[in-house]
Amino acid sequence: MLSVACQNLATIDSKRFHYGFHLGINTMDFGIKHNPSGTYKSEVSMVLPGFSVGIMGDMRLGRYFNMRLVPTLNLCDRMLTFTDGADGIHKVNLKSTNITVPLLFKYSAVRINNYRPYIFAGGGVMFELTNDQDVEILTKPIDYILEFGVGCTIYTQYFRLAPELKFTMGFNNIIVPWEKRIASGAYVDESFEKYHRAIDRLTNRIVTLVLNFE
Repeated sequence: MLSVACQNLATIDSKRFHYGFHLGINTMDFGIKHNPSGTYKSEVSMVLPGFSVGIMGDMRLGRYFNMRLVPTLNLCDRMLTFTDGADGIHKVNLKSTNITVPLLFKYSAVRINNYRPYIFAGGGVMFELTNDQDVEILTKPIDYILEFGVGCTIYTQYFRLAPELKFTMGFNNIIVPWEKRIASGAYVDESFEKYHRAIDRLTNRIVTLVLNFE
């Protein structure tokens, strides 16, 4: 009885629905597959910290399982460096403002006093809001994602605080084909072609450290 008596918000997990918001810092990366016939090779030379903010809707499925929808706004930069094997180096800063909308399934362990660890996984869609056409590498506006991670719910006197670490991976090749850029009729600097054709496949990767307030 002592462990029950010292619990904060002892019955809160029995609610069918609850809501919250979250804040976090992220780092965004690319998965890159090079064009074997290309002269240039590229790599993400600098991973810059970004910011994430979002809301959460959670539905209780059972004693250990929850389903949640977590729309999140992510802001970040990624620096690509292109090299031609000689002395040629070219850097491209790709700014990103995107919204991820994952549907997640959460499994929580047994609560011990005011702590309850959990894991989660699910999938969803990512919408890229940045529409800068004057860049060497142009990416598609929609991607499909897998999201998973771990966290721990901390029960305070007034609310639940849940720090978590989550990983987001894109499925699609998000690079816009060069021929499609030309066919769109928008102005394209011809010097961009050698960098664009250096990459066969480009995929999103995000790591986020989050604080959930529920």
